Amino acid sequence: MSERVTRAVVRDVPLEDLGTLALITLDNGEDFTRPNTLGAGGMESLRAALDTVAARAERREIVGVGVTGKPFHFAAGADLHAAVGITTPEQARAIAEAGHDTYRLLTELGVPSFAYVGGVALGGGLELALSCTYRTVASSVRNLGLPEVFLGLIPGWGGTYLLPHLIGVEQALGVIVANAMRNNRQLEASEAAELGVVDVVLEPADFLAESLRWTARVLRGEVTPNRPEPLDAQTWRATVETARSAVDARLHGAAPAAYRALDLIALAADGDKDASFAAENDALTELILSPEFKAGVYAFDLTSRRAKKPVGAPPADQARPVRLVGVVGAGLMASQLALLFARRMRVPVIMRDLDDARAQKGLSFVHAEVERLAKQNRIGADEANRLRALVTVTTELSDFADCDLVIEAVFEKLEVKKSVFAELETVLGAETVLATNTSALSVTEMAADLAHPERVVGLHFFNPVSQMPLVEVVRAQKTDDAAYATAFAVARACGKSAIAVADAPGFVVNRLLVRLFGEVLGSLEDGTPVSVADAALRPLGLPMGPFQLLQLVGPAVAMHVLDTLREELGERYPSSPGMARMVEGNVPFVTFEGRPSAASPVDISIGQYFGSRADGQGQTADELLVRVRDALAEEVRMMLAEKVVGEAADIDLGMILGAGWPFHLGGITPYLTRTGAL
Repeated sequence: MSERVTRAVVRDVPLEDLGTLALITLDNGEDFTRPNTLGAGGMESLRAALDTVAARAERREIVGVGVTGKPFHFAAGADLHAAVGITTPEQARAIAEAGHDTYRLLTELGVPSFAYVGGVALGGGLELALSCTYRTVASSVRNLGLPEVFLGLIPGWGGTYLLPHLIGVEQALGVIVANAMRNNRQLEASEAAELGVVDVVLEPADFLAESLRWTARVLRGEVTPNRPEPLDAQTWRATVETARSAVDARLHGAAPAAYRALDLIALAADGDKDASFAAENDALTELILSPEFKAGVYAFDLTSRRAKKPVGAPPADQARPVRLVGVVGAGLMASQLALLFARRMRVPVIMRDLDDARAQKGLSFVHAEVERLAKQNRIGADEANRLRALVTVTTELSDFADCDLVIEAVFEKLEVKKSVFAELETVLGAETVLATNTSALSVTEMAADLAHPERVVGLHFFNPVSQMPLVEVVRAQKTDDAAYATAFAVARACGKSAIAVADAPGFVVNRLLVRLFGEVLGSLEDGTPVSVADAALRPLGLPMGPFQLLQLVGPAVAMHVLDTLREELGERYPSSPGMARMVEGNVPFVTFEGRPSAASPVDISIGQYFGSRADGQGQTADELLVRVRDALAEEVRMMLAEKVVGEAADIDLGMILGAGWPFHLGGITPYLTRTGAL
């Protein structure tokens, strides 16, 4: 892929009675959907512009330098696709050194420099802003951050040195490491200002003019941005070591980037910029050539491109309008769905349950969630009132008569769901789309006895609905294009990413996760100690271990899905007498208070429930990891052969968005291929 060169154009701007500011504007000549990036050509253009203004500063022709971008974009950093094609250490080092050599000109100009961040500033783009003396940001900006660790790299153009010295080491660790490990969490303008990443937040309507006025005030001495007092080196390094413990508890050494970032932030405590920049060059050279970086870019492409244009979706213009939504059930999942539709689609939603007590309980959940959002200042008072008004409850089936879409979220049993659909068909118009939120059952069988099976589709949302970004859109045997297109339109309107899946048991994500659970539980039945099974999958760096995830899903739910998939797919989804005993006795896999989490420790005593097939040995941790990999590879091959999805990329996208499969693995199929399982 050829580089879209970002040009750096310089023009003079008079600053009232102060003199001239040299303003550098970055623009790749594309529309706002294509951000400025800095490949070899872009970096060369920026270097030439900075050489010019540096010479002018030395001649005292200018009083300052400003750097800005095009509308909606400051800069998104390095050209990732160019970087991922690099094959030699010399090429990788050239990228690292080019960034340092160019950005360093800003720090050594002899006149103050200002970054005017009117749009996205990520990675090397934010590092460019950090290399300036001062920074303004438009209040509308929502994407500020250093996502390199998320992608398998480190902030290699000064970020690990400049940011901790600007905002303090603890805050910098949050931006560089913790946010990256929270699925690439990015900062909004107000958050960046609170941390000290930027100096002032200005309104976007007249952003550049306001930035120039603020610049003049700084140059006059009327404004002096605050800077934190630096920590002593010992306290600095102790703070880094505390963060290292948290990283290790999550990754267990599975991905190198976070650890290299921690090392570099610790080195920055010495205050030796030359040494820090040289170490960044070394780290970036190594990581650009790593399989984790290539996997990270592949995963990034899936989530930023493929997710926006689902392969296999009908044309969007075939979708029917959805102005009123019905939700069958008022339990936890149904209530979450009702709030999602009201909040994102901005349409009235009717929840229906069998009696008023259950219906009112669901409505109370919605109101409590609205109240929580309001208290967190995520919605205003008017929005809270609007949401409360949009969601209503009923016990009358006939209240669904005018709905354009009705989705069921009742007990996960085929006969129950078929009965619900049969009842609905007696009151709905022929074009109302009927959707099921089933996680594993056959949508085709649900629709088999209906007069209009063509309007039935699967819309599998993941729990918790507000947080999980994936929806599996399931096409049954008789689903028509209008119903299928409507399902994709609903997912998109809800802010979710969708993958097109065939009507196969467990679809994609649950089929693979339950196969993984089955192998781990099977290993316990074979006699593997719980402590060994708990540690076996840590080299994957998954967001939580298998026992924590089993507890979060719910042991009874997990066993039900395991049993369902065994009926459909055979004994490779094995029974687990141990889990059956745990479910019967309501015994948890982990110890926790309130709600289980990734940090909840496994209760080693659960080993007493397992061992039904024990030969006295079980597997080692390494053997169990190989067993899991081989099982997942077998399942992936079968899914592709059965055409559950069109391509392996959709399996990867599903596991990344639906199961938190780490970016450094690149989804599941690159990892299985890299380890020889696939």
